[in-house]
Amino acid sequence: MTDPTRIVHIVDDDEAIRQSIGFLLRKGGYAVETYPSGTQFLKAVTRETRGCVLLDVRMPDLDGLEVQARLAQSGIALPVIMLTGHGDVTLAVRAIKAGAIEFLEKPFERTALLAAIETALAHAARTNREHLAAVDARIRLAALTPRERDVLDGMVLGRPNKLIAFDLDIATRTVEVHRANLMDKLAARSLSDVLRIAFAAGLGDPAEPG
Repeated sequence: MTDPTRIVHIVDDDEAIRQSIGFLLRKGGYAVETYPSGTQFLKAVTRETRGCVLLDVRMPDLDGLEVQARLAQSGIALPVIMLTGHGDVTLAVRAIKAGAIEFLEKPFERTALLAAIETALAHAARTNREHLAAVDARIRLAALTPRERDVLDGMVLGRPNKLIAFDLDIATRTVEVHRANLMDKLAARSLSDVLRIAFAAGLGDPAEPG
């Protein structure tokens, strides 16, 4: 049975392109959905849609760049592979800057197409894992009291217990109690666990430890 996360959405107004790519991908074990226009594609997809998108740049209703922009505006994080038969460098640059994974010029080689799809699906899987981790982290943080959140904020900034206590105008021993409690609620065995959960939930900046 085909993995539902390994679905490729082909959006191209050229029926021959849709059929040929669809045949190739189905033969390769991918699930495939095809759309003759950007408008129909946007009506069909939601934030729960999985896989990646092969998106033609030049279409008569909405061009690929506009479809890409509307996906982003709707919070739909499907990796995009842009397709064009025109070799337009300017469009390629715009597509990549807007977040496209790859830009393929028709006619493209089978190996290049499959490599781009695998890259896009790997990106999608990573994004989904990060989303699930963020949801889990936010659920865990919701169990903390306001004071435990204050202590957690200090931990994320890299402050020692004494400095957190000074900032909050409480005893160091009280900070230690709150710290132990929050670690228990977060099911964290170490400071590293606490920081990983906090960063997953969007607290602080993991690239710039305090």
